[in-house]
Amino acid sequence: MRLTKFEHSGLELEERGAKLFIDPGAFTSPLTDTAGAVAVVITHEHPDHWTPEQLNRVLELSPEAKIYGPEGVAAAASGFDVTVVHPGDTVEAGPFTLRFFGGKHAVIHSSIPVVDNVGVLVNDTLYYAGDSFAEPEGVEVDLLAAPAGAPWMKIAEVIDYVLALKPKRSIPIHEMVLSRAGKDMSNARLKWATEQNGGTHYPLEPGDSLEL
Repeated sequence: MRLTKFEHSGLELEERGAKLFIDPGAFTSPLTDTAGAVAVVITHEHPDHWTPEQLNRVLELSPEAKIYGPEGVAAAASGFDVTVVHPGDTVEAGPFTLRFFGGKHAVIHSSIPVVDNVGVLVNDTLYYAGDSFAEPEGVEVDLLAAPAGAPWMKIAEVIDYVLALKPKRSIPIHEMVLSRAGKDMSNARLKWATEQNGGTHYPLEPGDSLEL
């Protein structure tokens, strides 16, 4: 399985010619090479994680692709056929096994509603919690997509999250709200936290890929 990182929270996974897209939103460059997509996972409804335009770019070349997300996504993307998933659900999409965890977005502020959010484990390899620190109970995490910067987090929380999950590998995600200096600082902290339990941090930039 091959992972390619896009800007912010956008990811592409490719296995035997089939593609899975995760959270291609407003901060992610327009998707182009979407032929062969079997599914799109949208962790929550915020526009930095999905847009109608990005979904249409997938469906234009892969009209049979399934869209998975929590109830909040189904409501926000009412013009699309969204299959609602909940924590505890497992879905098969082509060569991808998707297991879902969590349930709620991290708190941004008491004045801002907390929306539905699901984390996803792909092929028992990649774990991405969306905008949350939801832990996948009973899972030894191989590759963790760790948030680098967001209004809902501080770096101390991410460090503790990585230390708790003990991933073998980590990559940064949710980083388009940071300057170049901010990205470098976050990568240094994620590298340290991952290495405390023998893991390796890969500071992927948009367009970089990693064989899983």
